[in-house]
Amino acid sequence: MTDFYRLPLNERAERLRALAVGALLLWGVEGGEPEIVKFRENAIFRVVSADGDDAVLRVHRHGYHSDAALHSELAWMEALHAEGIDAPTVIPSAAGERFETVQTAGVPEPRQVDMLTWMPGIPIGTLEEGLNPAIGDVHAAFAGVGRLCARLHNQTEAWPLPAGFTRHAWDREGLVGPEPLWGRFWEAAVLGAEQRRLIDRARTSVHEALTAYGRSPHRYGLIHADFNLDNMLLDGDRVIPLDFDDCGFGWHLFDLVTVWTMFHGSDLAEAIRAGVVEGYRRHRALPDEELAHLSLFELARAFSYLGWVHSRSETASAQSLAPEVARLACTLAEEYLGG
Repeated sequence: MTDFYRLPLNERAERLRALAVGALLLWGVEGGEPEIVKFRENAIFRVVSADGDDAVLRVHRHGYHSDAALHSELAWMEALHAEGIDAPTVIPSAAGERFETVQTAGVPEPRQVDMLTWMPGIPIGTLEEGLNPAIGDVHAAFAGVGRLCARLHNQTEAWPLPAGFTRHAWDREGLVGPEPLWGRFWEAAVLGAEQRRLIDRARTSVHEALTAYGRSPHRYGLIHADFNLDNMLLDGDRVIPLDFDDCGFGWHLFDLVTVWTMFHGSDLAEAIRAGVVEGYRRHRALPDEELAHLSLFELARAFSYLGWVHSRSETASAQSLAPEVARLACTLAEEYLGG
């Protein structure tokens, strides 16, 4: 069974689909044929319903979140929905649980499984293919993203956390400490010796800058932490957030720069940033002096991506993205140190 992780991607996906079929019984769905939508780390399935109320079944990767942390993620999503913020709704199992733990013979470990409502709209894009040309007006779409981010940050600043709430932290240690959340990015195999020295110098500088920047409630709190193109849907003028799997405590600017960092150096980066900032300011203060810190968080975000491709080097996505991510991190490091 330990050979599961050496299987080709499609074979692993099929085994997880079999687990999903069994899991559906815990939601009272018999004879379900879940359709795989995305499989990077979690396996995401669409559950098609005859009455049109489709759902998403998430089979979580093993060991990423404790049960308490997953309960906390889903509790935040419920709170957002109660606040009138468009987000997927948690569908409890037949036993009334937010998620169930499921095991099957073809997968080596038990997996946390939850079900969420299927949300309308078109993806804003994907990491692999970039911006979706169907979104039309880029500035308007990303102004919607900015409005969404501001509303989330307002909600979390005002929300009393439930007892037992726990999530990881995209703080100084989580980003550039000895054991960052997404891995020791400075050891990435894709880096050459000179690039490693550059990244080491920049990491030290970022560590010092984050310490000085501080963690006041208006700068730091519960954030989505993964507003890349895959995780946002556009439905008219609404932007709907998906995939709260990486949510945790972190800086609001880190949330914002995630939207455009992978476009660094292109005309799109400026257009996206301008839209996000304009939209954000509709609902939450964002003084110009705060924008002076964007380069710090763009570099920290690039470091996290470099850690991701390093620690997930067995995945097709990490392999395809690694050269571009390394180039991005080194470019941003040079610009930051040179500034």
